[in-house]
Amino acid sequence: MLRFISFGSGSSGNCYLLQTDNSCLMIDSGVGVRALKRFFHDYGISFSCINNILVTHDHADHVKSVGALSNESGIPVYATEAVHKGIQKNYCVRKKIEPSCVRVIEKGVEYQIDEFKVTPFDVPHDSNDNVGYRIEIQGIVFCLMTDIGHVTDDIKANITLADYLVIEANHDEAMLMSGPYPQYLKERVSGPYGHLSNRLCGETVAENASEHLKHVWLCHLSEENNHPELVRKTIETLFHEKGLSVDVDILKRKTPTGFFDLV
Repeated sequence: MLRFISFGSGSSGNCYLLQTDNSCLMIDSGVGVRALKRFFHDYGISFSCINNILVTHDHADHVKSVGALSNESGIPVYATEAVHKGIQKNYCVRKKIEPSCVRVIEKGVEYQIDEFKVTPFDVPHDSNDNVGYRIEIQGIVFCLMTDIGHVTDDIKANITLADYLVIEANHDEAMLMSGPYPQYLKERVSGPYGHLSNRLCGETVAENASEHLKHVWLCHLSEENNHPELVRKTIETLFHEKGLSVDVDILKRKTPTGFFDLV
C-alpha cells in the first residue's frame, strides 16, 4: 500500500502525507495542530504513525506547526541548514524543534528515510531556502514542488522522472494583474522568486512529462488570484494541446482531499 493525502494547500497552511503499511512521511507542517488532529481523527490516522517530517522551506504556511508536532512524539525533521535556521528565527513557529530532532540535508543528495529514498532539489523562491522532494518507494517516483519562482532545469528533470506529481499552480496571470493586490505584491508573486502561474505550470508539465506520469495534483492555489475551475480548464487545455493524458486533481486550500492510492 502507498497512499497520499493533502490536509491543506495554500497560504493558509500546507501539509501532505505519504503512507505505506509500515511508514508515514509528512511533508510540511503549516496547518494548525488542532485542525490536523481533527483531520487525522476523521481519517482514522494516529499522530503516533508519523515517522519523519520533510520541510520544503521556512515560510509560516509550511512550518508553523512543525515544532509542536515534532516535539510531541520526538519526530525527526529533515530540512536544509538554511531552512532549519529560518525556522528557528520564525516568530510564527512558537514551539521550536528540539535539537535532537533536527536533521540537516543537502540538495542533490539521496537519503534513505525508513522505506523512502528522498532526494531534495533546488526550487527558487524568496525564502531562506526552498526545495522540492523526489521520493522513491516500491518502484514508484513521487515528486512534490511548490512555491516556484521560475522553472529550472532541475525542476524539469524531476518532472520527467515522476510517476506522480504535486506542483504549484498559484495564480492566473490576468486575475493577478487586475486583482486587489498592491503593485509591489503583484510583482513579488509574478517575479522570479515568487509563485508559478497556471499557464507556466501547465506548459512545464506538458513539455517535460514522460509517458509514465499517471497523476498530477495542483497545489498552492491563490484564494484571490485563482479559481479551481479556471486552473483546471487552463491546465487540461494545455495538456490536450501537447497530447498529454493524465489524471488531474486540485488540492483544496483548507480541507483534506481524502486518500489517493498510488499504484
